[in-house]
Amino acid sequence: MTAKKKNLVMIADDETHVRKYIGAIMKEMNSEIAGEAKNGKEAVEMFARLRPSLLLLDINMPLKSGKTALQEIIARFPQAFVIMLTSLADRETIEDCISMGASGFIRKDVNIDEFKAAIKQSWQAYKASR
Repeated sequence: MTAKKKNLVMIADDETHVRKYIGAIMKEMNSEIAGEAKNGKEAVEMFARLRPSLLLLDINMPLKSGKTALQEIIARFPQAFVIMLTSLADRETIEDCISMGASGFIRKDVNIDEFKAAIKQSWQAYKASR
């Protein structure tokens, strides 16, 4: 019997507690945390090196915003599966991220079940579009 292969997930958020919280949720979803970035610059460099199955990318980060990091990652890796994380994004920011290539967005303040559902929904939409 072969074990189900775990998805490699990268988390980019400037807050340690948020990275740990999201990491715990992703582990519950049978994913392996490939890496954690604490700013947008580090996120771009780490993504290029690790090539994870999924990048969870905060919009507001130091050194390079999540939007700029997204733009750079999608330019180099057009098939990247990226979900944006936000605490307080307005509709325009979310639409900008989706138009730049993000597969979805999740508010950080949703409960665990909503977070998991948003990941699954974004994954299904991503697979259907590729």
